[in-house]
Amino acid sequence: MLIGLDPILSPELLYALRAMGHGDEIAIVDANYPASSSTEQLIRLDGVDAPTALKAVLSVTPLDIYVEDAAFSMQDAGDPDNLPAAVQTFQTIINDVCNSSHNIKQLERFAFYEHAKNAFAIVQTGETRHYGNIILKKGVLPSA
Repeated sequence: MLIGLDPILSPELLYALRAMGHGDEIAIVDANYPASSSTEQLIRLDGVDAPTALKAVLSVTPLDIYVEDAAFSMQDAGDPDNLPAAVQTFQTIINDVCNSSHNIKQLERFAFYEHAKNAFAIVQTGETRHYGNIILKKGVLPSA
């Protein structure tokens, strides 16, 4: 254990977040996501919901402020205009944790899958709500 770090930040997740550079992306996905077939760097957080994982990641990783879109979610396949409850929760967390505004860009389901395949790592949570998936683009750390 380390002082000041969320205890769900496992050694594997901390390593991935530290190894990522500016512009690299990490996907936090739900329990139904085909994560094992989508990445070589899969980090499992079974028993942890996606909002808890998002809060923990954002506690140590800034979002990219130099791009228009730094967070991506999956559209509701049956109703693209519907904003799923999980995505609403993600947006609230981003608004609360980040010092700048980042609106989550919704991607069509298969476009999200393709985008996530290029992520530095995928974190699979135990989230059971549908569309509990988000991709984050890492920003730069503030200068000292």
